[in-house]
Amino acid sequence: MNRRILAIVVALALAVGGGLLVITYARNADARAIAAESPSPVWVAQQPVPAGTTLKDAQRTGLIAQTSVSAKAVPAGALQEINADNNALLATSDIPAGEYLLAARFGNQPAGTKAIEVPSGMLAVSLSLSDPARVGKFVTPGSHIALFQSYTIKDLRNTPEAKILNENQVHGTSLLMPDVLVIAMGDAPLAGQAAAPPAEGQPATAAGAAGGYLVTVAVKPADATLLIHGINNRQLYAGLRGSDVKMDSSLEVTDLQLRDAVTGQ
Repeated sequence: MNRRILAIVVALALAVGGGLLVITYARNADARAIAAESPSPVWVAQQPVPAGTTLKDAQRTGLIAQTSVSAKAVPAGALQEINADNNALLATSDIPAGEYLLAARFGNQPAGTKAIEVPSGMLAVSLSLSDPARVGKFVTPGSHIALFQSYTIKDLRNTPEAKILNENQVHGTSLLMPDVLVIAMGDAPLAGQAAAPPAEGQPATAAGAAGGYLVTVAVKPADATLLIHGINNRQLYAGLRGSDVKMDSSLEVTDLQLRDAVTGQ
């Protein structure tokens, strides 16, 4: 009798224990399934990311964007966070649009030796601007600027009025180019490998011939001649563009207008 009771007790214990194991397994399976389907952050290239672009610049200029996918769909080695510890890392090679960003694609130095990335169909032109003329330190690679030109007005007509105008050295200022993309400031490019530091005793390449600061912009070939003529013959000044700013390319201000504004005549 005792043996029969003992057998019944053992069978009940095994049944209860087996049931608990089944319930525990089912709960763990549900947790794993939920975890696999839960959203996880990843970064995707919205536009081609050139080699040498820092994560910070790529994020700031909208080349990359964060999205979410199920945890089980996250690619191995995917970059899931951009922070102060990794935002200075460079793309070691070109990353096409639509590709998930992998941590292994970023490092301290790009694989290539290209010093700067010039947008397709554009030319890179460098100009020297003083600190005020480059809007202090607020213009950075990736900024869009407007370029203004100041000059001495010359009247080539053989008239008494033209002679008076030329003899009085009247100055004018007008808009040269309304929207120009900055791709490098000094030796800090928007994309590509930054230039090596100057050797001891050599001048820094960031400084222009007149003590200014090198600003490299990308322009259409048809505009390059206009800009280079302005660099060689005019005094240039930059303005940092805001969103949706509208500019009148025909507007010109001269000493005569300023005099009238001051005297009321």
